[in-house]
Formats: sequence, C-alpha cells, structure tokens
Amino acid sequence: MGDVLLALSIPVLVFGGGIYAACDCWWRRRHPAPPSPYTHRAARLAEQDMLLLAEEIVDDAYAALGPLYDAPAAPDPAGPPTEPAAVSPRSSRSPRPSRPASTPGRGPSRPAGVRRR
Repeated sequence: MGDVLLALSIPVLVFGGGIYAACDCWWRRRHPAPPSPYTHRAARLAEQDMLLLAEEIVDDAYAALGPLYDAPAAPDPAGPPTEPAAVSPRSSRSPRPSRPASTPGRGPSRPAGVRRR
C-alpha cells in the first residue's frame, strides 16, 4: 500500500503545482505590484542630478583654473611684444608630430590611382 501511495503522490504533486502556478499567474494579473523605484522617471531624475553635479564640478574647476585659460592682454603697440603671438594656451596643435610629406632622397608617393603596376 505504501508503494501505491508513493506512486500516486507524484502525479498529484505535479497537478497541484500546475494549479498553483495558474492561480498565481491569474492573481498577479489582477493585482499588479506597485511600480518599483527604478522606473523611467526615477532614471530621468537621477540623470538630472548627475548633470547638475557635473555642472558644479566644471564650474568650480573653471573658477579655480579660469585665469590660466584667459586670453593674454593685448601688447602695447608702442613697446616690444613681451610674448610671441604664435604661442597660445588654446593651441590646436596635435600632440603627435606630423609625418613628413616625403622621405629624404625620395619624392612624395603617388596616389593609389596613379601608381603603375
């Protein structure tokens, strides 16, 4: 008799689990959970807070280092220049030196369409 009850308990447990899952699904559809704090609105508010913090950091840094980036005063036209005109703190030079147009002893290479094969 014990073996028969054990053999019949397995289908009963599977059937009971299926009914529980169906009822749980129905209940959750009828009673949805409240919205979580991580909704799109919360994400937008967090993004705005981050932008405000970044603006404060940039403003503080500019206030501290701004005089370094200000344009130098115009030199007196009557006196000699105190600083070369080509030197500027905001130069647009690239950090790497540019490659020469040709190597020593050779001219510049031809474009790919003009080269002979």
